[in-house]
Amino acid sequence: MVFAVARAATSRASHWSVKSFHSSGANLHGIKRVGVLGAGQMGLGIALVTANVSKLPVLLLDTNEDQLSKGLKFMDSLLKKDIAKGRLTEEQAAETRSRVQTTRSMADFSDVDFVIEAVSENPALKAKLFSDLAQATHKRAILATNTSSISITKIAAAAKGREEQVIGMHFMNPVPVMKLVEIIPGLATSNEVLRTTKDLAVAMGKTCTVSQDVPGFVANRLLMPYINEAIIAYETGIASKEDIDTTMKLGTNMPMGPLTLADFIGLDTCLAIMKVLHEQLGDTKYRPSVLLNKMVDAGWVGKKSGRGFYIY
Repeated sequence: MVFAVARAATSRASHWSVKSFHSSGANLHGIKRVGVLGAGQMGLGIALVTANVSKLPVLLLDTNEDQLSKGLKFMDSLLKKDIAKGRLTEEQAAETRSRVQTTRSMADFSDVDFVIEAVSENPALKAKLFSDLAQATHKRAILATNTSSISITKIAAAAKGREEQVIGMHFMNPVPVMKLVEIIPGLATSNEVLRTTKDLAVAMGKTCTVSQDVPGFVANRLLMPYINEAIIAYETGIASKEDIDTTMKLGTNMPMGPLTLADFIGLDTCLAIMKVLHEQLGDTKYRPSVLLNKMVDAGWVGKKSGRGFYIY
């Protein structure tokens, strides 16, 4: 399987940017309406960028009415900040907001051309959702997952009969700010789906890289062991949390220290990704830190809970 994926990946462009998109004379992505599944921080960011940058209508789905309301309020606050900073006019912000509609029913995804799933890193949950999406969407719709570590091939297997249309589309947090999207084709993903996904991401103002379908892909295969090792350094008393973060910021020119970054990502998310790496790769170097497990058990999962390595 690894060889087959590697061979397919080498035949595909590994880097796709706004410049290459325009200079290549590529056709438009052909997507007319995007569905976003999950109104949390990532889903809301994806919906906002889709509506604001690519100018496409978006249907935002979440079964939790309170989460939908919270997400839309957060979107409004982001648009107001952009108006205040001169990035958008009030008219442009209103147009962006008008492109976003909400629903609590997957049946309303019947006429979307492209779905981006952005729920928590739970393999069983994603499998159930993709099984449902395969039934709810029309046969030509592309089904993308924002997973940061789970096998695309495994997720695609749940979308019976639609495996060729399933692909990984890993956005970075916060979506409106971060420029990269990792594109990850599964074993069965068609070249046409890969091409359309790249084109859509570029229309959203992103630069794309392509990764093989291996645990953690590129970003988290490198980032999470780094964060985990920083947590081990802290728990074993090598240095204080402040000195660990300062060393990496000022000594290696990182934009923020690893423990601060872990708090911003969410320690529960970090733990979930480390567990995937450890279980699927079987190497003890990916074993999650004992302290990371304890902090998640305590509910100290970072900025979103008000407490992680630091108090917020």
